[in-house]
Parts: sequence; C-alpha cells; structure tokens
Amino acid sequence: MSAPTPTRPHPATSAGAAGRLPWWALALPVLAFAALLALILNPSDAHAATGDPAITRLFERAQELMAR
Repeated sequence: MSAPTPTRPHPATSAGAAGRLPWWALALPVLAFAALLALILNPSDAHAATGDPAITRLFERAQELMAR
C-alpha cells in the first residue's frame, strides 16, 4: 500500500465579469456606515427605547430568588 500523494491547490484564475461584486455588496455597508456616522454626529436623533416594567420586575424577582 502506498501513501497518498499530496496535491497542491490550483492557482486562482481571473473570473472576469463573474468575479465582480454586485452593486449592493458595496452600497449596503456604505449606507450602514453613513447612518451610524450620522447618529454619532447628531446624537439627539437617537432615542433610547424605554424598558418594559414587566421585564424589570422579572429580573428583580430572579435576583431575589438567587440571593436566597
């Protein structure tokens, strides 16, 4: 029985037009970056979500039970 011969990966070939990214692959990250940058520059537009009191009570009750 002989040992298997190692194979080397084939070099990458240029794919031409099929290798190009679609327009949205660049547009979406740019749009997300611009939105985050706008929030940083004008933080008054960013509103914090109000917490549901039921969730807060649930966490408080869980802490009480763990403290016992």
